[in-house]
Amino acid sequence: MVLEPGGGESILTAAETLIWLQRQLEAMAAPPEDLQGLGSVALQAERLLETACQLELEPGRSVQWFAVRLEPPAGG
Repeated sequence: MVLEPGGGESILTAAETLIWLQRQLEAMAAPPEDLQGLGSVALQAERLLETACQLELEPGRSVQWFAVRLEPPAGG
């Protein structure tokens, strides 16, 4: 699930979340310092997906993501 300011929440697969994170990073003037040593936006997005749950796009404006487990209803 991803949460965007003014955009509500969206349920995405892990692969879709990775693409979403890449787009967020590409829109930034510069990636966060701890990601700058990674060679590509794809690697930066993978690191974020594995190790974080929030990215500050600019001061006071962040996006968040987290994993949710969807299970079918009982008896279905």
